Amino acid sequence: MKKALITPARYTAALAAVSLITLFYFHSHRFNVTTVAFTYLLAILGVSTIWGLGVSIFMSLAATLAYNYFFLPPIGTLTIADPQNWVALFTFLTTSVLASDLATRARNQAAEANRRRREVERLYKFSQRLLSAGNPIELLNAIPRQMVEIFEVGAAALFLSDKQKIYRSGMNLPQLDAEFLKATVAREDIEIDAERSLCFAPLRLGTRILGSLGISGPVLSRQSLEALGSLIAVAIERAHAIEMVGKTEAAREGERLKSALLDAIAHDFRTPLTSMKASVTSLLSPANLDQEQRIELLSIINEECDRLNRLVGEAAEMARLEAGEVKLQAETLRVMDLITAALEVCKGVLGARPIRINLKNPDLQVRADAARAREVLVHLIENANLYSSADTPITISAEENDDFVIFSVADHGPGIEEAELGLIFDKFYRGANQRYRVQGTGMGLPIAKAIVEAHGGTISAISQLGQGSVFSFSLPILKGATAHP
Repeated sequence: MKKALITPARYTAALAAVSLITLFYFHSHRFNVTTVAFTYLLAILGVSTIWGLGVSIFMSLAATLAYNYFFLPPIGTLTIADPQNWVALFTFLTTSVLASDLATRARNQAAEANRRRREVERLYKFSQRLLSAGNPIELLNAIPRQMVEIFEVGAAALFLSDKQKIYRSGMNLPQLDAEFLKATVAREDIEIDAERSLCFAPLRLGTRILGSLGISGPVLSRQSLEALGSLIAVAIERAHAIEMVGKTEAAREGERLKSALLDAIAHDFRTPLTSMKASVTSLLSPANLDQEQRIELLSIINEECDRLNRLVGEAAEMARLEAGEVKLQAETLRVMDLITAALEVCKGVLGARPIRINLKNPDLQVRADAARAREVLVHLIENANLYSSADTPITISAEENDDFVIFSVADHGPGIEEAELGLIFDKFYRGANQRYRVQGTGMGLPIAKAIVEAHGGTISAISQLGQGSVFSFSLPILKGATAHP
């Protein structure tokens, strides 16, 4: 409706321009007919540049009649007496039409160049969006939405042959149903229906057709549709490749963890089972054992049962922590009380080992789960005790750093190689040089890490071979609540 109103208005404006030029020169006798003709030509060129060939040809005919009637003798008639005026009139009409055609072509070429430039810019933006998509499900849902947004079309639909599924965005139009999209896959060629403003393109990856694409709205060029089909096909294949790599890495990591778990079971579980089996065999043997020997063998069985129970408990605790099933009971804790409680738990394993406590502010308080925070310290203290000589001290320190209290446990053990520092907090991992010398499952440090991170803190380690290691972790500080003596 709007276009139907604009077209007559343009013809009326062109006729008005001819009329104004005619009136101006007809009432002014200071200009010759050549000047009048050039003025008409300039106006016609301007109209053809703005409104196209149809309006400019109409204006050329109107200007030719006005030029003949008002400026070529005999004035006031359409009769031409001088043959030279016939030549002049024909030359004027031909020049105006040719000039209009050339100007219109230049205008159309410029418009086409701008349209192609905009399409290239949109294709580039679209390709950037495709690269930023993550998993295939996210990508497939995002493609139609991004097309509607970037190319400003009314609707877009994506059909994948292997899934037999359609992903849509924008208006739900019957023209973009499964039948049309499947037909494009079978045809393996682009179809442009300008009358219904529909475009269909196959998703081509080399010689393979992965699916098809349907667009309703402004008609895109054939080159743009081909580029879109190739871009989407490459992006889908890339997303599938990334997904497969992720699955492969997950499978490889799973195998590594299985191997580590089997290694832990083979070494750490077999040792107590061997001791228990030997003790039970001795008790069941016909050999005469006195009461003291029986008690000793039963004590070994009891201790090894406790050890197995602890190993299984650590694995279960790690699973609960990773699943987020452990709820922290946060409370206000004095740093000194927390360290004292951890040392009390470790008293049996530490024996006579010297312990040094270095606190700048013993009354400093943290907000944490008392049992879990103590468990972290116990793991680090026991770890330091296992990996250092019995006559060397363990140093426990704590200091305020911004919104956290940093706890550190330092030993004088053999140290950890730099390549292993990034692995020691992984489940079941134990140092290559220590796994058969020191008992354990490699679960203590991962459990400590999970607990600290649940409190919003961090845990880390620094080490120097032959000098020892320092394990540090942070707990949130309770500001403005330090105790006073």
